[in-house]
Amino acid sequence: MDAEAAKMIGAGLAVFPLLGVGLGIGSIFSTLISSIARNPEVRKDVFAIGILGFALTEAVALFALLIAFLILFK
Repeated sequence: MDAEAAKMIGAGLAVFPLLGVGLGIGSIFSTLISSIARNPEVRKDVFAIGILGFALTEAVALFALLIAFLILFK
């Protein structure tokens, strides 16, 4: 196998966690919308927690993308 082909396969495998990130972000925001719809008075408390969950989940995506770029361009 060529080294360039191995790099492409490795980069493709490195971005595989983005599937989980997409599912996680969808779950976070669907739960956020559902909880605000049930009790609109808790919006300011729940929204901050939802944004924190989004940021932490999105960090996993950025790390996966960073690893893929390191594999491709190193």
